[in-house]
Amino acid sequence: MKIATAAYPMDFLEGWEAYADKIAAWVAEAAGEGADLLVFPEYGAMELATLAGREVALDLEASLHAVSERIPAADALHAELAARHDVHILAASAPVFDPEIGPRPVNRARVFTPGGAVGVQDKQIMTRFEREDWGVVPGGPLSLFDTALGRIGILICYDSEYPLLARALSEAELILVPSTTEALAGYWRVRIGAMARALEQQCVTVMASTVGDCDWSESVDTSRGAGGVFGPPDKGFPSTGVLAEGALDVPGWTYAELDLDAVARVREDGVVLNRTHWDEQAGRDRPAILRDLR
Repeated sequence: MKIATAAYPMDFLEGWEAYADKIAAWVAEAAGEGADLLVFPEYGAMELATLAGREVALDLEASLHAVSERIPAADALHAELAARHDVHILAASAPVFDPEIGPRPVNRARVFTPGGAVGVQDKQIMTRFEREDWGVVPGGPLSLFDTALGRIGILICYDSEYPLLARALSEAELILVPSTTEALAGYWRVRIGAMARALEQQCVTVMASTVGDCDWSESVDTSRGAGGVFGPPDKGFPSTGVLAEGALDVPGWTYAELDLDAVARVREDGVVLNRTHWDEQAGRDRPAILRDLR
């Protein structure tokens, strides 16, 4: 398969048509390059808040509601584009008010297949900004999506920094990591997390980023990042573990060709077998014995 992962700049939109045209152009470009799977970043949907005006977009609470109200229409657009171009799309995540979860919004990514199926994945662990300033909360549990492309899991940004979440997705061949990070250190935290998860679970991780400045938002006012596709540095993969990486802070798609049989082969007969040997850690999460060598 061919993967396209985005370094996505958010815009101040003049109307719904501007948003629809923008997403349609991005999808058409990647599909035109032969991509089968398109990955957009975390909180890339925050540009939908601009449809309610600058004052609303700048207001942390009002922007949550403004975006959430537009998600049904955005989902219909992505579903139509997935069918039209015969691609799988992970749409940019968005704050969504879900009455089944509670009064506060979750950070929700949605995946669309060409055949019309839709899956949702909520972020599990909130960053300090999300929990202390924005009031975004954890949502539903992790899901593993069985698709025509393979088994896919999603770890949204900060979630990729937690190995037990990836372990819960140990049957995934692909783990998608949509992210938004305001500083270079944040980008590298998520990238290092994504690469570590690929090593531990002997799978492929796909990182997407928001990039650029948004003077109309307090929540996504600046973003650093790049697209990247990573695997275990082992048989059938590059020795660096990097299948593809985009230029830092440069908008556009990063592409990678991938044969998922390579995941099965490295899990079966890699130089190392991290995924298989995972359970040998059992009982070793206790504090180490302190020994006095003074």
